[in-house]
Amino acid sequence: MSLVAMLKGTGESGFGYGSTAEEVTEGLDLSGKTILITGCNSGLGKEAMRVLAMRGATVLGAARSQDKADRACGEVSGEAIGVVCELSEPESVLACVDAVAEHGAPLDAIICNAGIMALPDLETKHGYELQFFTNHVGHFILVTGLLEQLAEAGRVVMLSSGAHTGAPDEGIQFDNLDGSKGYTPWKAYGQSKLANLLFARELARRFEGSRRTANAVHPGVIATNLSRHMNVVARTAFALGKPLFLKSVEQGAATETYVAVHPDVADVSGEYFADCNVAKSSRLGRDMQLASRLWEETERIVDEVTPD
Repeated sequence: MSLVAMLKGTGESGFGYGSTAEEVTEGLDLSGKTILITGCNSGLGKEAMRVLAMRGATVLGAARSQDKADRACGEVSGEAIGVVCELSEPESVLACVDAVAEHGAPLDAIICNAGIMALPDLETKHGYELQFFTNHVGHFILVTGLLEQLAEAGRVVMLSSGAHTGAPDEGIQFDNLDGSKGYTPWKAYGQSKLANLLFARELARRFEGSRRTANAVHPGVIATNLSRHMNVVARTAFALGKPLFLKSVEQGAATETYVAVHPDVADVSGEYFADCNVAKSSRLGRDMQLASRLWEETERIVDEVTPD
């Protein structure tokens, strides 16, 4: 157990910083449940898929290519089916929506786990900064496209991050979504993670009056392949700090898994979770006017970039 896990202990849920995905699902029978997870081929997504399938769920594992998805799904025990979802390509996301719909089963949970982090140089796709487009717009297209497939008590789980606190001062730079007026890797990443959080808040608002829920989670700081874009100094610091301060992949996958399937949070919606407990986000992360504006702007972007 890491030093941080020992110091933090557990919260009201009975779980905490050091809990693993296996621990938070112990004793649960997920037979008959169908769960879609993006980014299934590595890191947190692969571990979450492994544990959910082990507990009896049918997992639709999405990755950027069929080969990656099939390979990852073939490495877990249980029912896991690979689907393609390249989040930076709207046509691929829409094809994923169709593939999931063809599967037929209602979705008990959608876990939006995939993402890219801290690209060192500005990259754009369809005229928008790539982290914002991939992490937020791609998942927006996926989730909104699958709402008809979402079960009556279905859950949407968005992987945000504590890095949302590092977003620009105004939160979302609506006048700079292409990065042309300035680009900083970590601010752009923070903006995309704030967008994930705000999307969950607004989706939860739209779910009011139903049994559906939407929440955002901070998985913790984990040394996964998301860190591949960091410079040498940052990667070295990550490696040196891992034994004491970084979560393992098994611990990192716990919060998204807990929020997606645990019965204790079946009625919790519109919250931000960290270490398997409700946590407080930044002020901007609670700004519902900003969330509403982001939704409207994202709908405009989607109309612009999706084929007729």
